[in-house]
Amino acid sequence: MKQRTINKQVSLSGVGLHTGQHVNMVLQPAPANFGFKFQRIDLPDQPFIPADITRVVSTQRGTTLQCDDAEVHTVEHALSALTGMGIDNVLILLDGPEVPILDGSARYFVEAIQEAGIEEQEEEREYFEVEETITYRDPITGSELVAMPSSGFEITTLIDFNSPVLGQQFATLNDLNGYASEIAPCRTFVFLHEVEYLFSQNLIKGGDLDNAIVIVDRPMTQADLDALAVKLEKPSVLVSGEGILNTLDLHFRNEPARHKLLDVIGDMALLGRPIKGKITAIKPGHRANVEFTRLLRKHFLEQRKLKGKPKYDPDKEPLFNTQQISEWLPHRYPFLLVDKIIELSDTHVVGVKNVTINENFFQGHFPDNPVMPGVLQIEAMAQTGGILAMSIMGDQGQWDTYFLKIDNAKFKNKVVPGDTILFKLELLAPIRRGICQMQATAYVGNKIVSEAELTAQLIKRSTNE
Repeated sequence: MKQRTINKQVSLSGVGLHTGQHVNMVLQPAPANFGFKFQRIDLPDQPFIPADITRVVSTQRGTTLQCDDAEVHTVEHALSALTGMGIDNVLILLDGPEVPILDGSARYFVEAIQEAGIEEQEEEREYFEVEETITYRDPITGSELVAMPSSGFEITTLIDFNSPVLGQQFATLNDLNGYASEIAPCRTFVFLHEVEYLFSQNLIKGGDLDNAIVIVDRPMTQADLDALAVKLEKPSVLVSGEGILNTLDLHFRNEPARHKLLDVIGDMALLGRPIKGKITAIKPGHRANVEFTRLLRKHFLEQRKLKGKPKYDPDKEPLFNTQQISEWLPHRYPFLLVDKIIELSDTHVVGVKNVTINENFFQGHFPDNPVMPGVLQIEAMAQTGGILAMSIMGDQGQWDTYFLKIDNAKFKNKVVPGDTILFKLELLAPIRRGICQMQATAYVGNKIVSEAELTAQLIKRSTNE
């Protein structure tokens, strides 16, 4: 699948649910690999706020993003619409702090996207493919979200608020083709006791009976209804026989469950990649959705690293064998920890280490349970990276390399006798004044066993005398 954006600029306007401010919103086409970004054009310097899970600062009655001092509130419905319509790249301009609530659904965002039209771009779309079951559970709220492998995208939500009015509900979307008609029109809902609390917290300043389904979950006297009408600035309010305020007609019998599905899609859009997987969400809420998406991001980053795993063919002649490596590096037995170099470019190198029980460190390090020490894995990474650095610096075999810093070192799986380790080192920045920064990753089979960011200094040996 190719990435997609919209054909032309399109505008919407309305009030923010919590701030009550009138906001103008413009969706603009964006280039490939841009993703979704908000821009606060009402602020000095007109800052950008990426729609990224790392930017979430609040999930109170909506999802809020922040970058430096700039915030944007209630982003989930717009992001849900963009994702549901299969859009990858859009710039969203706002002249206020909150996305308009409109009617509390994603319907008007979808209609705006349909009005703008959809344009296919040249770049391929990068998916997060769920390869194993991923589960998040909030023990406090009972929310539970699960991702399971699937060739496409499908999602089911189940809700149960112990409400005789709402009852138990579920909703399912088998693919995004049905999003515009089956999910987008479904409005947000709130219980009456929550409305009263939110009023007391100075929230939902833009709340209205036109942009939310209010479920009456307690007996209401006429005096109660009259007081609520004043707060909502309405002449009067009524309660329908179904327990919905002002006899609002539901679009679907399970509209609340469908809206929860809409929210889950919007919050998961903060992953920044479309998903191939089957999602099940039980009693979802913004906090649980966001924490689940953080977990998905962790798996996605691991998956991306594995996609970069080098391919090793032991029958292929290496670029450097052990003797040739010894001509470049000053290390000798028992401290030469690289057997072969199989890839070498201007920006990366791949080395191979065959781990055997004959390694000298196994004699004293866990002798009854032999495990290669993590610090020696780091040293082997550095030696592999030294080949890359010297290939760039020239005068091979005339340099010594000294560690300056090791950052974000992680040891994820054991390395034991019989393993073959592939060390991949990639430059993080050009080498300047002999300072070399590299990202190092070690693989055994389809597992990442260790990784680190290494900073070292190369010093020519003749200058040490």
